[in-house]
Amino acid sequence: MLASRPPMGFNTWNTFGDKIDENLIHEAADAMVRLGLKDAGYEYLVIDDCWSEYERDPVTDRIVPHHVKFPNGMKAVADYVHSKGLKFGMYSCDGVRTCADYPGSYDHEFLDAKTFAEWGVDYLKYDNCYHPGSADEPTLYRRMGMALRASGREILFSACNWGSSNVWDWIRSTGAHMYRSTGDIFDNAESYRNIARSQMDKLHASAPGCFNDMDMLTVGMYGRGLVGSQGCNSADYRSQFALWCMFSCPLMLGCDIRTMNEETLKLVTNPELIRIDQDAEARPPIFLQGKDETDRIYAFKFLEDGAYALGVFNLSEEDREYRVLFNDTGLAASACKAFQFTDVMTGENIGIHREHLKVQVPAHDCRVFRTELVDFR
Repeated sequence: MLASRPPMGFNTWNTFGDKIDENLIHEAADAMVRLGLKDAGYEYLVIDDCWSEYERDPVTDRIVPHHVKFPNGMKAVADYVHSKGLKFGMYSCDGVRTCADYPGSYDHEFLDAKTFAEWGVDYLKYDNCYHPGSADEPTLYRRMGMALRASGREILFSACNWGSSNVWDWIRSTGAHMYRSTGDIFDNAESYRNIARSQMDKLHASAPGCFNDMDMLTVGMYGRGLVGSQGCNSADYRSQFALWCMFSCPLMLGCDIRTMNEETLKLVTNPELIRIDQDAEARPPIFLQGKDETDRIYAFKFLEDGAYALGVFNLSEEDREYRVLFNDTGLAASACKAFQFTDVMTGENIGIHREHLKVQVPAHDCRVFRTELVDFR
């Protein structure tokens, strides 16, 4: 099954916007291999908006790659990406024009899907700008879903309608493999926190074959690039990446992967965090706090191998001590069981705890644990 686990890769938009070209894609592909991102599971290299000429070819009606940015055409770019053992992704839109005012795929879905397949595309991000008001979104996404299936090539369908029209209620039926559930992310703490909070009661709709996409990660941007905003600190990036993993979201990097620092690289290739994100069952976490609490998140997640994951997120401006009560996870003291915890950031075994866990968490930061039930007498 395509997208049996949350897709992982890199997308050009957050950092580069319209400043994309063939050389950038070559360098990004090289970096994904050189830095070990490919080995960690990041397999899709996706070109976002602004890759085409401003108008379709007047004879064939096909979208044409920009002759300066991509002088050798998209097939050559795809071939280079594939030569590195990676998969190649591109962008289009369900409207007459894309969000950046390039040709969209409205009423050209089957022609464009065929074109993408001929170029060797493995992933299509499909946006939601400038479609006629008479066209409803479910129909437009079904239409492209059908077109991709008829293209002759297996192409992952990444629907990007920003969470409008209650997308989680119908998107799975369109053939999409992941779906944007929120507006655009920006590189600041408020943005990623609001996005995460907005999906806490909607993750039940995310499952193998069609995953909730909370947008590309800003981890490692530090205020640089198109959506740079004021930037985040390293603690915020740890929390953002861990939240996306606890929520089983696609992990699409948005920083300049060619120049990411060692701290960022270590975080986004952390095997235990990725293991949580890529868990085969992709169960939504349980949230162990009241709905009116906004300065912390306790997320407890069942994993495929009988283990569990616990994330404690401090969204406040102060270092704090938190206490997690195990009864809220479903574990009663009368069960004569306890949890044994391992810190997934450090690898440290923090021992066996019964009934509760008390942890210190710095401001904006998180603690994430892998835990297993053990007998307790």
